[in-house]
Amino acid sequence: MGDAMFDWWGRAVVRLRHAALGAALLLVAVGATWGAGVFGLLTGGGFDDPASESSRAAERITETLGRQGADVIVLWFSDTHTADQPAFRDPVASTLTGLRSRPEVASVTSWYDTPSPALLSSDRRATYVLIRLTASDEDAQTEAYEALRPALDAPGVRTQVGGTVPFLHDANTQTSEDVTRAELLSMPVLLVLLILIFGGLVAAATPLLIGGLAILGAFIAVRLLNMVTEVSVFAINVITLIGLGMAIDYALFVVSRFREELSAGHDTPTAIARTMATAGRTVLVSGLTITVAMASLLIFPQAFLRSMGLGGMAAVLVAMLASLTVLPALLVVLGPRINALRVPLPWRRGGKAAGPVPTLTGGGWAWIARVVMRRPALFAVGVVVVLLGLAAPSLRMEFGGFDERVLPADAPARVVSERIRAEFPGGTVAPIDVLLTGVPAEQAGQFAQRVAGVPGVTGAQPVANRGDATLLSVTYTGEPTGDVAQRVVRELRDLPAPEGGEVLVGGRPAADRDLLDSLSSRLPWMALIMAAATLVLLFLAFGSVVLPVKAVLMNLVSIGASFGVVVWIFQDGHLADLLGFTPTGFIEPSNPILMLAVLFGLATDYEVFLLSRVREEWDRSGDNTTAVATGLQQTGRIITAAALLLVVVVAGFATGGMAYIKLIGIGMIVAIVVDATLVRALLVPATMRLLGRWNWWAPGPLGRVYQRYGIRESAHPAPAGEEPASTGAGPATAGDAASRHHAFTR
Repeated sequence: MGDAMFDWWGRAVVRLRHAALGAALLLVAVGATWGAGVFGLLTGGGFDDPASESSRAAERITETLGRQGADVIVLWFSDTHTADQPAFRDPVASTLTGLRSRPEVASVTSWYDTPSPALLSSDRRATYVLIRLTASDEDAQTEAYEALRPALDAPGVRTQVGGTVPFLHDANTQTSEDVTRAELLSMPVLLVLLILIFGGLVAAATPLLIGGLAILGAFIAVRLLNMVTEVSVFAINVITLIGLGMAIDYALFVVSRFREELSAGHDTPTAIARTMATAGRTVLVSGLTITVAMASLLIFPQAFLRSMGLGGMAAVLVAMLASLTVLPALLVVLGPRINALRVPLPWRRGGKAAGPVPTLTGGGWAWIARVVMRRPALFAVGVVVVLLGLAAPSLRMEFGGFDERVLPADAPARVVSERIRAEFPGGTVAPIDVLLTGVPAEQAGQFAQRVAGVPGVTGAQPVANRGDATLLSVTYTGEPTGDVAQRVVRELRDLPAPEGGEVLVGGRPAADRDLLDSLSSRLPWMALIMAAATLVLLFLAFGSVVLPVKAVLMNLVSIGASFGVVVWIFQDGHLADLLGFTPTGFIEPSNPILMLAVLFGLATDYEVFLLSRVREEWDRSGDNTTAVATGLQQTGRIITAAALLLVVVVAGFATGGMAYIKLIGIGMIVAIVVDATLVRALLVPATMRLLGRWNWWAPGPLGRVYQRYGIRESAHPAPAGEEPASTGAGPATAGDAASRHHAFTR
């Protein structure tokens, strides 16, 4: 898969340009109509491991006792009346009567029917009712809640609604609003930045066009996938983030190289052929690497993580294919008009939209290259110290579950949860379910007494019984995601069951415990898949066993720095008031897992951009120092621009109302900035300078594998319609390399 393939592809795109553009128009039409219909088909849940004890407990409870627990909690309160006074009691009683006649409602439990002290606040001015819906599916429950919500208000009494279903509804709604706002904020800023980068409206519009294609194409792919497997709505968030970000990155790289080739005096077909043989090959390697990184999410049993993996894979593949087909076809049609509609910018002398790449003796990146090449050890040690300092807090990362505190402080579901814990005796919105089967009710009562004696448990009440099956509702102190709840779950599971009986522990705290265990058990396999795929793909791209290993290590260092900042902010609570979130003292584990997949792919993306140009120069000159310096100079501006654009895409997430969206946004911004500046601009060139010719080392058998199967790049591809010409390294080339080597090291 070497020079011939990419040369052939460049010539094929020139011939088939109209077919490629026609296919793009068809994709837009289908994606904007049929593909956009995916929004109403995706599930809002998928957080459980079907094989976990909490999932098995939920299934057994439903099978033996019917659906239990509360889906919706309605809190009614008054500033002036107590719950037993007519001004409070009568409107609530009327509302309860209306609720019991609704088809969405399976049961209603209130203080007026069962005078349980847990349902009445300590000051007697508030009470809450527990509503179980007839629907059992999460999406159907959400629809039922939306239909039921207006009927929950009691006239003359203030109403707040919480519980599991409203919490998930509020979380999904807030997430959608955050993502929509992020898109609305980012698009105009992206256009302005692209105009500043390219200096012309036509060139600036092309990355956004490819971004739109990537998103619409991924919508089509996800809708097709939804026909054969469950896909969560979270896939849409990843499609927006990764699809737009990668499409802009790839288009920026391809368009920049095409304009560079035009500026060098080549005609359009030749410029396209050379662009595909260089930038096109880089896009292919990057796209495959990021796709495999996102595919590592498929090993998790939780549908929402698998869905984000599927959405990310679809978005990256469509962005890659569009950048290798539709974009070059468009560039063939535009030709030199890619520089049309120029915008006069003060720093572009003469108003030129594009010029040749600066020579090695000038420009800011040339200066950085010279400085790094002269003192590589100093830069390598200095950057590593800074990155390790940033990463240090990640060593004390604590994991915890997903609760109402991720919502804004005034969100009703969060307010209800906090008020029940603060104002009601022994109040909790998420009791632990203990299902005891195989023993009579008398023995179940004795077991309940043992459960009540577990430290941290505030009550253990039988709430349902049928035959030899009894369900205990266990309350506890603190948050459902807190240490006490997690310890209680573990101790309940350690309690020996009565003779002949079986105990299953479920409920929300148990589901959180199972989620943590499930994710942590598969995380090493995810890391192994990403690392192995990166090693293989980068070896096939660059023919070295040293560079891929170094790339994986660099990725881990930059991602570690991001995790360290996330822990310092979101776990420790620094900047909480400024950023507007409630620190919980832990990190929800699916967030760093998603960040790991995305950031590992992005870091490899920038590595491929840099190393491709370094390898191109190495093949031409055979001088490592010159190759590294030239690669840094010629890609530094593009990598920095790509990182800036991606930061803009992600920045909208950091302003969201959901704490976990905010966490992902800030974590990714830190990782992108660190990776594009400290790592790619300083650490990678410095270590490559120190390694010298060892950068390109591979043992004999692997060297032969690379010669036969490597995804190699041609520095001088043949123009469209011509056979490739041989390009040996003559004396002029060697002399040129020697003079540049002297310039960088003197």
